Amino acid sequence: MTLPADPVISPGAASHPAPPSSEEIAEAGEVLRTVTDSFRARVAGQDRLRTALIVALLAEGHVLLESVPGLAKTLAATTLAGSVAADFSRIQCTPDLLPSDIIGTQVYDPRHHEFETQLGPVHANIVLLDEINRASAKTQSAMLEAMQERQTSIAGVVHPLPQPFMVLATQNPIEEEGTYVLPHAQMDRFLLKEIVTYPRPEDELLVLDRFQDGTLGGTDRSRDPAPVITSDQVRRLQALTRRVYVDPAIKRYIVTLVGATREARQALGQGPAHRLGEYVEVGASPRASIAFFQAARALAVIRGRSWVIPEDIRELRHPVLRHRLHLSFEALADQVRPETIIDAVFSAIPSP
Repeated sequence: MTLPADPVISPGAASHPAPPSSEEIAEAGEVLRTVTDSFRARVAGQDRLRTALIVALLAEGHVLLESVPGLAKTLAATTLAGSVAADFSRIQCTPDLLPSDIIGTQVYDPRHHEFETQLGPVHANIVLLDEINRASAKTQSAMLEAMQERQTSIAGVVHPLPQPFMVLATQNPIEEEGTYVLPHAQMDRFLLKEIVTYPRPEDELLVLDRFQDGTLGGTDRSRDPAPVITSDQVRRLQALTRRVYVDPAIKRYIVTLVGATREARQALGQGPAHRLGEYVEVGASPRASIAFFQAARALAVIRGRSWVIPEDIRELRHPVLRHRLHLSFEALADQVRPETIIDAVFSAIPSP
C-alpha cells in the first residue's frame, strides 16, 4: 500500500486534536529507544513481547502474558516497570489471596479509636499480577473495577488509582491444580494477550552469558536497571498517542474485521476455510474494535508515524483477538487454535 508523506485529513476531522508533528514523533522515538535499550539489556530476544508491553503502556491498556514457566514473563514485566520511575508493585497470586489483599482494607486504630484505610498494592502505577489464574474467582473479580474503572471501593469510599496505571498479568497454561479459569469478562479487559514462546538458541546462549556475569539471577541489586523515563514522560507519550490520526477507512476496516468474527461462517465463505467458522461460538465484542483502535495508534508511534496504516492492524491481530474468541469444544478436540481462525478472517476481508 502506497501512502503519501503525510495523511490527508478530511474537513470533518477538524474537531479532532491535530495529529502529532514530525518533531513530536521523533522526540517520542528517542524516548522509546531508551526503553527498548533498557529492555534488551535484561531480556534476550522476545521482540514481540517487548512490542506488546510498550504498545499497552502507550495505549493505556493491560497485558496478559501466557507461557510455560521459565520464559521470562516476570522478568519482562519487572524490566518494563523498572524502566519507568513510577510506583511498582508485584502481587503473587495464590488460592487463598483475598480481595482486600489487593485493593486494601480498613484497619482499626486503637490509639485514636477509629478505622483508617490502608490501600492495597494495586494502588501503584504498574502492577504485576503473577500467576493470575491461581487467584480465586472472588479475588479476580476485585480486579475488574481496578482494571476497567481505574478505581477501587473500600468501605463505600472510592479511591482513584494513580496515573499512569497498567496491569501486567502472567499465567501458566499447563497446570490446572489450584488454578481458576479467568472469566471471559475479565479476559476482555486485557488490551492484549501475548503468548511467550521459547527463545532462539542464540538468545538462550545470551541468557547463559548474562547469568554467568551476574547480570541475571544474582543478589547484587546494583546491577538492576535504573529508570530511564519518568511517569510524566509516560503520560505525555500517552497523550501524544491519543492524537495519532486514524482514517475513516481504517476504522471501517477494524469494524468489519471484528464483525466478521461474530459471523465467521458467512465471512469465511464456502472455501477451504469455511469449516473454521463453525468452531467460533462467540465472536469479539466492540471492546475488540476499541482495542485495535488504541493499540494501532500506539504501534504507529513506535514505528515513527503520526497515522495508522492497515499493516498496523494486521500486526496486532493475534494479541488483540486471541483471547476474545470463544471457541467450541470441537475446536479444542480438533486442536484448532484461535490464531488459525483469526488469520482466515483477515485473509477473507480485503484491506483498504
